[in-house]
Amino acid sequence: MKELTLHLLDIAENSVAANSKNITIYVEEDTAKDRLRMSVQDDGVGMNADTIAKVVDPFYTTRTTRKVGLGIPLLKEAAEACNGFLTIQSEPGRGTRIDVEFQHSHIDRMPLGDLAGTFLSLLIAYPQIHWTFIYRANGQDFEYDDAPIKKELDGMSLTEPDILSFLRQMIETGIKEIQPAIN
Repeated sequence: MKELTLHLLDIAENSVAANSKNITIYVEEDTAKDRLRMSVQDDGVGMNADTIAKVVDPFYTTRTTRKVGLGIPLLKEAAEACNGFLTIQSEPGRGTRIDVEFQHSHIDRMPLGDLAGTFLSLLIAYPQIHWTFIYRANGQDFEYDDAPIKKELDGMSLTEPDILSFLRQMIETGIKEIQPAIN
């Protein structure tokens, strides 16, 4: 994968497949500490210690459509190559949390990518999930929780053109308002 947001998308889709009802995606850019942190936390079926150990192996997957699972192993390798790490915390029946960290300025760190577009894609593709997205840049936060909007829409589709345009603009603006703080 060429962008970190594609890894977030992959992990979030794994969370959906794990029957999660609530998924939180967190991204933090801290240039003062030279760190980029990301996490995906869900309340899905979770994993036991044996599965957690296997999930970083590229030749292990629970999917039946292919024989390899490269997403998490490649992300772990990319983080470690950039003076970072990947950790997985999970408990059967309680959910999973994956944290990954990179040296922000590392020359080999892949670009973050389109955060707003990635999050909007997840929101639209899986409207049954309660999504929370938190973006932090040097101590400033943008948080998007879809519950109030879904309540206000009262069953209207998020893919209605006006609603989709509003959501895209709100998320893009929220991210852009604090992103200049990292330049």
